[in-house]
Amino acid sequence: MSTLKSEAERCLKCKVPGCSKGCPVSTPIPQVLTLFLEGKLKQAGELLFNNNPLSAVTSIVCPHDKNCKGHCILNRKGEPVSFYRVEEYISSFFIETYQPPQIRKISKKIGVVGAGPAGITISIILALKGYSITLFDAMDGIGGALRYGIPEFRLSKGILEVYKKILDTIEVKFRPNTRIGTNISAEDMFLDGYDAIAICTGTSQPNRFGLLGETLGHVHFAIDYLKSPDAYKLGRKVVIIGAGNVAIDAARTAIRKEHSEVTILNYKAPEDMRAYKSEVEMAIIDGVKFLHQYQAVRIADKFVRCVRVNKSVAEDGAVNFTEDFQSSLEVSADSVIIAIGQGPGADVNSVGNTKVTQRGLLEVDEFGSTSQKGVFAAGDIVTGPKTVIEAVALAKKAAVKIEEYCQNL
Repeated sequence: MSTLKSEAERCLKCKVPGCSKGCPVSTPIPQVLTLFLEGKLKQAGELLFNNNPLSAVTSIVCPHDKNCKGHCILNRKGEPVSFYRVEEYISSFFIETYQPPQIRKISKKIGVVGAGPAGITISIILALKGYSITLFDAMDGIGGALRYGIPEFRLSKGILEVYKKILDTIEVKFRPNTRIGTNISAEDMFLDGYDAIAICTGTSQPNRFGLLGETLGHVHFAIDYLKSPDAYKLGRKVVIIGAGNVAIDAARTAIRKEHSEVTILNYKAPEDMRAYKSEVEMAIIDGVKFLHQYQAVRIADKFVRCVRVNKSVAEDGAVNFTEDFQSSLEVSADSVIIAIGQGPGADVNSVGNTKVTQRGLLEVDEFGSTSQKGVFAAGDIVTGPKTVIEAVALAKKAAVKIEEYCQNL
């Protein structure tokens, strides 16, 4: 593997960098690499942090092949630049040695509900601009999906403790174990002097499949399992229904925690999987087995019954999948984990008088403004489950709109 220096030197410093255009937050990659090669590590870290406060995280968990790496011009005829490797080093060094700038306080108070990627991003951006920030979360630690959804082997939770220190340093108040919309309402917060509220509560409610057998004692939801895998006894054979990134994380965790034999049931063909290609490759290396083009139709005490799924391509290019109920099989299972996505919690619209979409997500404009004056939203609660970098991108837009709103009060 090349050194970080030699990797940075491979960058062509394009006048119109495709890597930056392919990044949801338009990371100024050539400028960062130039500063790095000039030995200006602090300046490079500052540039990354100011553009994306969670660069130390996204450099690890981003789908690089889809974003920066996938848009590198060198990708056309050779090996693209692995910028994320350099970014991780610079960003980790920067947050571990973080010294806040001089902050001029503003007499405006903002409540940020949800301490996941979007909430942390908004809190840091606006706190550095002098706003008084209180960050609420229903759990006892910051991170949201970063802490309770991504396994330790993919993202060390130690990095979240570093971010907590940064939040403390810039005087963001953190109120844990507090669910807004039940004991505390948006109206209460406005009465207590908050000028604006940002809702960043994510999507922590697992989707049900509706299968016969889904309530049995050996059936679990992936998003719940990933929150506290040590609380579960899965047994030797585990079947996972679903083939997205959460399913892959659950499968790799089960192998590590219990040395289980894990089989993922993928409704679609291998090339149509929603999970990142790199994560699928790692799952295969870990020993995860895949049963492609099979749909679960019933869960029993010791097995999952599946039917074959046929793939066809129409003349207009549309891909269709149809179940063949004449072709079935039973897959042995001591435990079954359902990983078919997640949605907002039941209290999503009790935070304020906000409109929701048909999917139950908060309805916002392109800048994160909701239908209620002074209430904004960002992250998965707006888009549904997306990547961390996409949550950061929307949070940046919302932060700009919140500041604009507060300045006009």
